[in-house]
Amino acid sequence: MMTEKEIEALFTRSDGSYAFARWGRPVAPVVFGVTDDTLEVVKGALEAVMVLSGHQMAETDPELGSNMMIFFFRDWDELPDVPGLDRLINDLVPLVARLREANANQYRVFHFDAAGAIKACFVFLRMDEVLCDVPAETLALSQIVQSVLLWSDTAFRDASPLARTGDKTILRPDIASVIRAAYDPVMPAAASDASHALRLSARLQAPQ
Repeated sequence: MMTEKEIEALFTRSDGSYAFARWGRPVAPVVFGVTDDTLEVVKGALEAVMVLSGHQMAETDPELGSNMMIFFFRDWDELPDVPGLDRLINDLVPLVARLREANANQYRVFHFDAAGAIKACFVFLRMDEVLCDVPAETLALSQIVQSVLLWSDTAFRDASPLARTGDKTILRPDIASVIRAAYDPVMPAAASDASHALRLSARLQAPQ
């Protein structure tokens, strides 16, 4: 069982601010740059996390069409050539330059609605040697978990949200409990006060 402080750390950013958000609308995903087999793996991971959270999926989003876009590619310079992406991602070209310079292999962009809830997420995965060595099931589950909530930018820096059991990769039970509690209907869709972590902690300890 996670403590309140451990939960608070998951949503406390490197600048010291507390920032939590969950999805406020059904998730309508689309995946680019993968084979049909990998697409099924990503779909399976997304469905599993949605079942865990109790949140819904949809075929389309009425505003955006697809509100969760996952891109697999080889080079950051491919992104500016994606039609219409510059209208969804502010300052796309400078962002690509920074990511290329940092030799980053992944990046996530969130958009929020007026209430502060997540309304869209864009996941970018540059398939370098490191990511190519990660099993598809592990990579997919990790990315979906990191997209289902607005976690701190340091939340999983030292410890993965996943764990190994035998030859299988699973979501860590403590992280699964936080996701489940975060999507409890009595909880807010967004929060900027650390007292929110206390409420999450109470949901974790409540009888299931």
